[in-house]
Amino acid sequence: MTDTDVARARALTLGCGEVVHLNNAGAALPPAPVTDTVVAHLRAEAMRGGYEAADEAAPRAEAVYRSIAALIGAEPEDISITDSATRAWQSVFYSIPFAPGDRILTCKADYASNAVALLQTARRTGAEIEVVGDDASGQLDVADLRRRIDGRVRLISLTHVPTQGGLVNPAEEVGAIAEEAGIPFLLDACQSAGQLDLDVTRLRCDALSATGRKYLRGPRGTGFLYTHPRLRAKLEPTMLDLRSATWTAPDSYQVHEDGRRFENWERNLAAVLGLGAAVDHALSWGLPAIEERVSGLAAGLRTELAAIPGVTVHDQGVRRCGIVTFSLAGTPSARLRRLLGSENINTSLSRRESAQHDFTARDLPEMVRASVHYYNTEDELGRLVDAVARSSRRRAG
Repeated sequence: MTDTDVARARALTLGCGEVVHLNNAGAALPPAPVTDTVVAHLRAEAMRGGYEAADEAAPRAEAVYRSIAALIGAEPEDISITDSATRAWQSVFYSIPFAPGDRILTCKADYASNAVALLQTARRTGAEIEVVGDDASGQLDVADLRRRIDGRVRLISLTHVPTQGGLVNPAEEVGAIAEEAGIPFLLDACQSAGQLDLDVTRLRCDALSATGRKYLRGPRGTGFLYTHPRLRAKLEPTMLDLRSATWTAPDSYQVHEDGRRFENWERNLAAVLGLGAAVDHALSWGLPAIEERVSGLAAGLRTELAAIPGVTVHDQGVRRCGIVTFSLAGTPSARLRRLLGSENINTSLSRRESAQHDFTARDLPEMVRASVHYYNTEDELGRLVDAVARSSRRRAG
């Protein structure tokens, strides 16, 4: 992206005039087209009624499926729109009929919501959870994964980008192994959608879940799910309603064949339209350009933070993304985050309870997480570095 592109992106992002927003892995600042789309539909509901506004917006709502499909290289009928990435992930996971002795392979980068679901299912069904090791770089060990494959493996579940650590797991290699073995591959792309160039054909995943609020810059309370037809044909969702199935007779129903079998009838249509606007906005920039900008900013930030006395940057992996996690010796990360917030620099905290496997294996402290986006500038990152450096000097003095 050129300086002109960045200036235009910032002009379309009202919050850039208020804060240095480095919490994009939590919830990014929405661009004006997203906010305008959401507000316009809410006003339409207020003036004409919710059902009537929905009827008028039906063609635009249908277009959201096409936009998401274009984002990840899928077909519109393979897309489900949900209210979160967690709901999308659970819609697939809880539909798989696990049995005693089934093996579920997951990763050390797994996020709390997924891990809790795995543990609950293991307790309920007798399935076994196995955490695949990491290689020397900190990413999932593809060789270890391959060694674990046998006829009892029922699912491979991978977090593409963890909530902490800057890592991008080797999803394409995992997809190749899963496809070769005929094992369903569920990819959590919650933190990668919107900052990385994703293609489900290249990834070879059977299902992919994502949120709208993070790097896609969409509204909170939105998400989506991709499912390959080969997986959908084997699953019936655990919960159905008149959106996901048709009541065909007093004593029968028919589950829809496309991705809408994982949807609910009631939804926040203003937010759905806002999600579509966010995806279209990302596509207008181009995901390769976004990925290059984000990864470049983060790499520079890591270098500058690592040069500050007492700072440890905890990121790992062969390939890294826009998430930067660090700590300052002698200063609790919660306190450092508050100090940054007092200077209008938004960051967040990465805690053990969000990623027990990784924190335990690496004995990580609570960390400050600074997650950059393409509308951030080098000057903004410099403000963060200067603030951390001042904290370092106070600690030393």
